Order: sequence, then structure tokens, then C-alpha cells
Amino acid sequence: MTGSLRQDVADVLGPVLNPDEPVHVALRRQVPQLRLQSRCECGCGTAYSGLDADAVEPATTGPGTTVAADEQRLTDTGECPGEVQVSAQGGYLSWLEVCSWSEDVDRT
Repeated sequence: MTGSLRQDVADVLGPVLNPDEPVHVALRRQVPQLRLQSRCECGCGTAYSGLDADAVEPATTGPGTTVAADEQRLTDTGECPGEVQVSAQGGYLSWLEVCSWSEDVDRT
């Protein structure tokens, strides 16, 4: 599955990438160039992406793979069923991982 970034993925990246953090600002600039490469086969909301590295500048996340941002997600009742992690590889957004702490949580 390769195609443009789905709106659900873009909607999660916005709040997780803090506009006050310089590294996150650089990663935010990459979002319009992201293309969905695949989704996790287990049914969770994890999305693997790619982009044209010549079209954007890398963020200063380092040469390897790092968790560039993570945020715990809260339900309407204030419960925390899991978190979202944004990973970067070599300064470029690479995947959005949805981690849940319960099997009965809708992770999409």
C-alpha cells in the first residue's frame, strides 16, 4: 500500500509534534511530503511512511532511528489507554506508532 498520507495520520501528527520545539518544527515541514508506505498488519493504527529526502531538510534527530515525539492519549473520561510515538530515521519522519495498553481499545 503506497499512497498519500491519510487524514487520520496527519491529524495525529499535528498535536504530537510541538510547534515550540525546533526539531518538531523541522519534522512538521516534512508532513506535506509524507507518503504512506504501509500499515501494521496487526490492525493497530501504526503507519510507516516515506518521503523524498531531496524535497525537505532533515531535522537534527541524529543519524539513527529515534523516537522524535511521544504523547499519551486520553479518552473523554480521562483514562490513558496508550500512547502515540513518532519516529524519525536520519532526521526524516519514518513512522507513527500507536501503542495501546489494553486489547479492548480501538487503536485506529
